[in-house]
Amino acid sequence: MLAQIFITVLQFVSMFYLTVVLLRFMLQLARADFYNPISQFVVKATNAPLRPLRKVIPGIGGVDGASLVLAVLVSALFFALLWVASGYPITGLNPISLLAWSGVHVLDLILNIYFWSVLAMVIISWVAPQSDHPAIALVAQITEPVMRPVRNIVPPLGGLDLSPIFVFLILSVLRQVVDHLGAAVGMPV
Repeated sequence: MLAQIFITVLQFVSMFYLTVVLLRFMLQLARADFYNPISQFVVKATNAPLRPLRKVIPGIGGVDGASLVLAVLVSALFFALLWVASGYPITGLNPISLLAWSGVHVLDLILNIYFWSVLAMVIISWVAPQSDHPAIALVAQITEPVMRPVRNIVPPLGGLDLSPIFVFLILSVLRQVVDHLGAAVGMPV
């Protein structure tokens, strides 16, 4: 029972921090407003581990490689602790498998963040379209790099924006690809 409690707490804490790290990556990718209070929290929560990584891993073309590496490291730590908490010896954990699991896990979480962000923007556009809440502004900024290319192809029809439907379709296909990648690398469920 104690091991199950530890695993539950481990999953919650690691997923929360991993989401924060990936938000840092996505905020920089979207060139979001870093003066937003939520952005400030994300920066403060990730600055300490990112500072030494940035000395080794530079950003390339607006992509923050250090944040991605940190996300993979946090995910790897999560899987290693989960492995040990499940009663397996740490020596039985293959480092290549651990790295593959972590990469697939990070990709899956990125797709999940985009899915829920787009869904939130759809709902907000119906409920509070003129809201200026910092969280809504941040979600809009995160989803814009995903929505813009689709909007360029599928213009609004009679004031109705159909681009989220196509984004959901694309995300669904990508999630299936990631699920198959996870199965291919033997990722634990």
